[in-house]
Amino acid sequence: MSVLKVIEVLANSDKSWEDATKNAVEQAAKSVKNIRSVYIQDQSASVKDGDISDFRVNVKITFEVK
Repeated sequence: MSVLKVIEVLANSDKSWEDATKNAVEQAAKSVKNIRSVYIQDQSASVKDGDISDFRVNVKITFEVK
């Protein structure tokens, strides 16, 4: 039986929601090992002068505790 833990991470990108999610996983992987999955809980964006200037995600990252 595996023991799994879930953490919540907020991340952003000026490119896309996909890139923001990738940033969240890359940053979490610096201190958390054995990442199994990522669940995108919320997406939002900032708008400046009629254009999207910042993509934001709130993700839940699941990892195995060994």
